[in-house]
Formats: sequence, structure tokens, C-alpha cells
Amino acid sequence: MEDKVKHQESVVAALKREELKWIKEKYRKRSRRKVRLSRSWQGDVFVIMVLVLFGAFSAYPLVFTIANSLKPLDEIFKFPPRLFPQHITFEHFVDLFNLIGNTQIPISRYLLNTILITLLGTIGHVFLASLCAYPLAKHKFPGKHLINQMVVYSLMFSAAVTMIPTYMISSWLGLIDSQLAIIIPAFGFSLGIFLMRQFINTIPDELLEAAKVDGANEYQIFFRIVMPLVKPAWLTLIILLFQQLWGTDGGNYIFTENLKPLSYALRQIVAGGVPRTGTAAAVTVIMLIVPITVFIINQSRVLDTMAHTGLK
Repeated sequence: MEDKVKHQESVVAALKREELKWIKEKYRKRSRRKVRLSRSWQGDVFVIMVLVLFGAFSAYPLVFTIANSLKPLDEIFKFPPRLFPQHITFEHFVDLFNLIGNTQIPISRYLLNTILITLLGTIGHVFLASLCAYPLAKHKFPGKHLINQMVVYSLMFSAAVTMIPTYMISSWLGLIDSQLAIIIPAFGFSLGIFLMRQFINTIPDELLEAAKVDGANEYQIFFRIVMPLVKPAWLTLIILLFQQLWGTDGGNYIFTENLKPLSYALRQIVAGGVPRTGTAAAVTVIMLIVPITVFIINQSRVLDTMAHTGLK
């Protein structure tokens, strides 16, 4: 009799696991489903032409910066300006590396500071934003609507508006002149909470209920079901915050030289006026390489996130 009961319980548990697997697979297929538009070939040509036009317009500043880094100094100031260099040269990159080698503090120290700030700030924010977004999306509690409205309203304010309050709070906490003055405020990036909440809202409640029936607790549901399904969202969030932290110079918060990030060191190197205009373009290209590479690797996930959240 006991063996029969155990057998029935194992069969029920197996059926529940299969149901949970089926619901998860159905959600994944639905999230990957492509929308086909009924358009004529003339409409397709028009759409392609518009996309090419806007793509060229968006890529022009990047192409112009790269071209300036490869131009001799006399071609940079030529009028009317030319997009592509007539005589390609790498002298600006050579000058930049010579200047880097003459700094009092090794450039590797600045690079290490930038990597530390970027990784800790990005990972910490993605983790905390996901933890905050999950109950805001899938749980009911007093004040939920008010908190959601506060998150949405906070998107209206730019970083310049919150700069003074952020500095005052960092000063009260004793974070000034340390890298934590940049890392900890990055944890409260409100766009991350909004982005994760919008994406978690698309997860079917039946999937979470099936996991609860199968005996999973809230932490297991969050880490084993929710986070894998919202992978496009937190990859997009990583790109956005990575780009922001990678380019920060910490000028208002960090004053000790060996704690400053790479962006500060490069900007000080090229702050030599007109003769270093080409070197400044080389610095811009170097600082753009890492964020652009991260975006290219994850661009399909970014587009998937924009389609699900309605962001433009």
C-alpha cells in the first residue's frame, strides 16, 4: 500500500514537472515569435531606405570621430571638412601612448579602477533592481502602486538634477574621495527597476503558480525561473549601466590621484589645447571600443527587450 502511494506521488510530481517545463517552453516560444507584416515589395523598399537613412545619420558621429583620429592635424582643421582622411596616419595614437607612458601613476592603475567601478556598479545594480522589480511586478502589498509611480516619475529627472542631493548623501555617509561614491549611487538607477518590472510583468502567472505547486519557494522561483526568462532585460541593463560607468571620471567625488578612473587620466592627457585635437579623437575612439563591443555581442537581446517593454 505504501509503495503504491509513493508511486502515485512520484507520478504526480513528474506530471507537475512536465507541466512546468511545458509552460516555460511555451513562454519562450511566444517571446521569440516573429511578427510578419503583410507589405508589398514597394513598402519593403521604402522601409529599408528609411532605415538606411536613419542608420547613416546615427553612425555619422562615430565614423567622423574615427576618421579624425586617423587624419593629420592639418586635415582636421581643413574647411570645408572632409569625412574621410586623404592621408591616413596613426601619429595621434602614438602620441597618446607616449603621453600615457610618462604619467606619474601607471595607466594600469587607472584602468583597474575603471574596471572595478564598472563591474561592481553594474553587477550590484542588476541584482538589486531585479530583486526590487520582482515583488513590484508579481506581488500585492500596501503601497505598491505608489512605489511604481515614484519609479516612473524618477525617470523624468536627469543626472544633473540629482547631482547635489547625491553628493550631500555621499558626504553624510563618508563616501567622498572613495570609489564607493560612484558605485553605491549606481545601485539606485531607476531605469533598471522600471525595465525589469516591465519585462517580469510579461511572465505568465500560471508559470509561477505551477512552480509553487511543485514546492518551489520564492527564492527558487526568482533565481531558477524569473531570472533566466528575463535574460534579455538584464543584458540590456548591463549594457546601459556599463556604458555610463565606463565613461565616468569621478571628478566631483574622487580627489586622490591613484583612485581616479581611466577616463579622468585620458582627459587630462589631451587637455593641451588645439595641438592635441587629434589625440582627443584617439582617446574617444579608445573609450568607445569596449562599450560598442559589449553592445554588438548582445544587440539581439537588446532588441528583444525593446519589443517586450515597449521602449523606443
